[in-house]
Amino acid sequence: MIRLVLFALMMTGLGAVEYTLGPDSQPQTGVPKGTVTKHVLAPGKYFPGTPHNYSVYVPAQYDKTKPAAFMVFLDGSGALGNGVRVPVVFDNLIHKKELPVMIGIFVDPGVLPAVSPNVQSRYERVFEYDSLSDRYSKFLVEELIPAVAKTHNLSKDPNERGLYGVSTGAVGALVAAWHRPDQFRRVLSFIGTFVAMKGGDGFAALIRRSEAKPIRVFLQAGKNDHIVPNQPQGTFYAGSWPVNNQVMLDALRFAGYEAKLELGDEGHNMKHGAAILPDALRWLWAGHPAPLAVKEPAALNGPGWDPRGKVSSIVAADTGWEKVQEGAIDGVVGRDGNVTYAKGGNLYKVGGAAAIGASAAMPTAVTSKGAVYTVDAVKKRAGLAGTAGVALEMAEPSGIAISPDDGMAVITDAGGRFAWSYQIGPDGGLRNGEPFFRLEVPESGWMSGVRGAAMDTIGQVYFATALGVQVCEANGRVAAILHSPAGPLKGVAFGGAYLYVATDAGLFRRPVKVQGGVSAKLPKPPL
Repeated sequence: MIRLVLFALMMTGLGAVEYTLGPDSQPQTGVPKGTVTKHVLAPGKYFPGTPHNYSVYVPAQYDKTKPAAFMVFLDGSGALGNGVRVPVVFDNLIHKKELPVMIGIFVDPGVLPAVSPNVQSRYERVFEYDSLSDRYSKFLVEELIPAVAKTHNLSKDPNERGLYGVSTGAVGALVAAWHRPDQFRRVLSFIGTFVAMKGGDGFAALIRRSEAKPIRVFLQAGKNDHIVPNQPQGTFYAGSWPVNNQVMLDALRFAGYEAKLELGDEGHNMKHGAAILPDALRWLWAGHPAPLAVKEPAALNGPGWDPRGKVSSIVAADTGWEKVQEGAIDGVVGRDGNVTYAKGGNLYKVGGAAAIGASAAMPTAVTSKGAVYTVDAVKKRAGLAGTAGVALEMAEPSGIAISPDDGMAVITDAGGRFAWSYQIGPDGGLRNGEPFFRLEVPESGWMSGVRGAAMDTIGQVYFATALGVQVCEANGRVAAILHSPAGPLKGVAFGGAYLYVATDAGLFRRPVKVQGGVSAKLPKPPL
């Protein structure tokens, strides 16, 4: 959505404002100065053969006996340079107690060295930063930060850990925090490239539908970024930087994040960003050490509130997953408020200690009248138990659910993107199958990994996937995504006022605002 106000701003002259570095970006008399040391991180698991240069800023007030807050700066050399002056800003704001005592880790993107002078190196920056995968977050958490922690006392509190990125690095910073809110909860994004290069344009849509995470985000963009007078729509094939930053802000706020956007007059540079950096840091760290938390949308249940498909209409922001059973769980089924789960080849009732039978060899679902449907993943067929059923056009059939009105069956395909919808005929047979439900897939794969489904009484379908619980409206669109408590999900079911999920780490439940079970008549689905 291109806002008329934003479009009007783009049509103004280029470089209308002169940005300068203020007092907080200048060395000040009487302010203790921190130190910056240079290091090299040896090649690791996530970017094989590729070393990374990094520097560490340590403020004069640092006490090694106390865990220190810290920020990781992508494209670290640029943040250290005279144009941005992060160490100077840190010196001044820490001295004025407007920032906590904070270490800065400044890491540059890696370069895979050439094997000889006659061949090219591989420059890793776009691969590292400009992706929606969790690879870079793993690099930070498992390789870079542990290396720095060997010699510095870094806080383990995610509320005391922040990330900073510029351009493509802004995508990398926000994606890393989004994947690991248990590690990072504050993000500075300058001239972020949330455009169609390697998936950044789809990130806002994913955020909009996903359960919010306790992350505070400061966005900056230039209204003349890749904009010239005769091409006000932008000069770059992948989209408009300023427009997509506004889209990102809207998505974050829609989902419940605390987010802010400062739109300046400049193009794709850090003149405006460097000038406002001190204020951006103050906003980002305001209220420290109070922890950041997700809040319900301000419009919740107010005039004009539309509950359709919203995460906040399914779960409350202040509730989380509760583990009710330890150990790897193979699947979970709910019926009439009762929940049973499969573990180690046996079937157990939630709350019971003894096995109540052997778990079914095939995925099954039962109608309100007791008819049993099965999915044969080997033969790739599904239908009423004891019948040949219908052939399935799927890579890896993995589960089945029956609609509350007994009119439709949903069959999941762990080896593909789509789950299928089948009509249940008068004779009980499955017919008119379609790849109806389009699921989100992990950035690093092409399969949904879906392992079963459940339905609520308004016709929404809940899919247990590698990304969490994906909730589709009855028309097949993913409308909401609930985060997983522990890795890929292996099953999902309703039980009373709770939604249950099976994982390799245990069985979890969470209170929900919707109901599962049987309904005589479903509402007409939205178009």
